[in-house]
Amino acid sequence: MGAGDATGGAIARAFAREGYVACVTRRHAGKLAPLVGQIEAEGGQARAFGSDARREEQVVALVARIEAEVGPIEVLVFNIGANVPEGILEETARKYYKIWEMACFAGFLNAREVARRMVARPMPDSGHRGTLLFTGATASLRGSARFAAFSGAKMALRALAQSMARELGPQGVHVAHVVIDGAIDTEFIRSQFPQRHALKADDGILNPEHIAQNYVMLHRQPRDAWTHELDLRPWSETF
Repeated sequence: MGAGDATGGAIARAFAREGYVACVTRRHAGKLAPLVGQIEAEGGQARAFGSDARREEQVVALVARIEAEVGPIEVLVFNIGANVPEGILEETARKYYKIWEMACFAGFLNAREVARRMVARPMPDSGHRGTLLFTGATASLRGSARFAAFSGAKMALRALAQSMARELGPQGVHVAHVVIDGAIDTEFIRSQFPQRHALKADDGILNPEHIAQNYVMLHRQPRDAWTHELDLRPWSETF
């Protein structure tokens, strides 16, 4: 969920290289054509799906379609962002609610629906029925000025991941929350924050491909050493 041009796309490509069919989704499936083409050019398999992750009926239909047309979902990556800074005095109720819908409520809907499918399957010998991975941010840990809506939603998503991990872990579902604490090498950072992007030369911002490698690693972990929360940040980032 949230297969964009940077982190989400890199995660999809990483799993496709591992032999998985990457079912990439965003609101408009047509925007995913370049990503699907890139995965296929690398020898992988991918399918694009359009879905509004905030609408329960669309999420239910999406999961049912993927399971019917592609196969049992082994990994869900919830990577939808909603980072729209705004001063608290200027923030509107409509935008605050929409950010929560995108960054938290959509995570609940998609993870719940996939988890229902996972726990209904016979337990394999490995004891691992599937993996749910949530992308967090610096805002998952602290609320900075002008980020009240985003941090509120991201902190709630982190709490959702913790609750699901405690409930679903004994049922063979690995739930992990990944805190991305730092700027990522994206077009947005390149164009809007050139000074920050200049840190790339010294490994001062996160490479989406390296982030993706950690998501694959989390899914591959044996259940006697499952990670629940993983922090990823450049060596120079303070915390």
